[in-house]
Amino acid sequence: MPNPDVLPTADRIALSGFDTVIDVRSPAEFAEDHVPGSINLPVLDNEERARVGKIYVQESRFLARRIGAALVARNVARHLETALADMPLDFKPLVYCWRGGQRSNAMAAILAQIGWRTHVLAGGYRTYRRRVQARLYDQTLGLNLILLDGGTGSGKTAVLHALAAAGVQTLDLEALAEHRGSLFGGWAGQIQPSQKMFESRLLAAVEALDPCRPVVVEAESHKVGDRMLPPGLWQGMAAAPRIELLAPRPERARYLVGAYADIACDRPALLTAVARLPIHIGRKDRDTLVAMIDARDDLALADGLMALHYDPAYARCSRKDERPRLGQVDMAGLDAGSIGLAATAVAEMVHGAQQRL
Repeated sequence: MPNPDVLPTADRIALSGFDTVIDVRSPAEFAEDHVPGSINLPVLDNEERARVGKIYVQESRFLARRIGAALVARNVARHLETALADMPLDFKPLVYCWRGGQRSNAMAAILAQIGWRTHVLAGGYRTYRRRVQARLYDQTLGLNLILLDGGTGSGKTAVLHALAAAGVQTLDLEALAEHRGSLFGGWAGQIQPSQKMFESRLLAAVEALDPCRPVVVEAESHKVGDRMLPPGLWQGMAAAPRIELLAPRPERARYLVGAYADIACDRPALLTAVARLPIHIGRKDRDTLVAMIDARDDLALADGLMALHYDPAYARCSRKDERPRLGQVDMAGLDAGSIGLAATAVAEMVHGAQQRL
């Protein structure tokens, strides 16, 4: 009877050779991080894994293995009757667990016996994770970055999306980190992905890019929310030329009210963010912002935050910014038409930069 084969590496090309990548770890392990595009078919769920582990440590290895085997068999049977029920004869899956041990081999052995061309990732998730760390932390990314800069509320994210829709290469760090990159930038009711998950998403996005073409990325700090940018990417951004978007503050305030509508109705989150403003913003100004929150005066709050915090901070950074500037785009407004015109102007500048490469 056929046995599963072993895949020695977890690089992008090797992983792309399979119909499905199956992560058999527990849902909690999968939620922290996993191979992008993989599906979670756990052979032990969170509670089962904890139970078997406790028996293994406190009672008997034999008993733990016997109970674990029964649980694994039942769970694999359920996956065969549900998620894998319609897979054809030539189905080619890759299976992995934490370190390529008992869990992945138990699932892979059954799939191989069915007749599917099954592989096990040698070293499991740890092999994949080592590749992510090596690629992001030990190697140069080799990207030709162009920064999309501008004050808070100048529509950078919307312009970035319009550029992507027009075929310009972009790297959307805020989408990968699930955070808008500012003090008030958290997505309401949503926790950011783990640092490991962020790095997995980032590597997948980077490896999908053509290094011979420019890549537009929003100007961010070294962190997006609580997620740290790998040093190689941050250093590349710190040296990249920039294109600046300029829009009047009243227009930016109106734009922010719409863009941050999810957080605007969350009073506790707003109060927490105001409490985290820099100490140079005095109590009187903080009290004024709190009064705006209590009055639900979102437009005044957005304008006040820009006047007190965002615009002065941006001005300070701009004065010290030594990165070359490819140009600026003056925006009369931030409606859909204005965003489209700005994206067209930015695309022309990017194309000009590409011609000079």
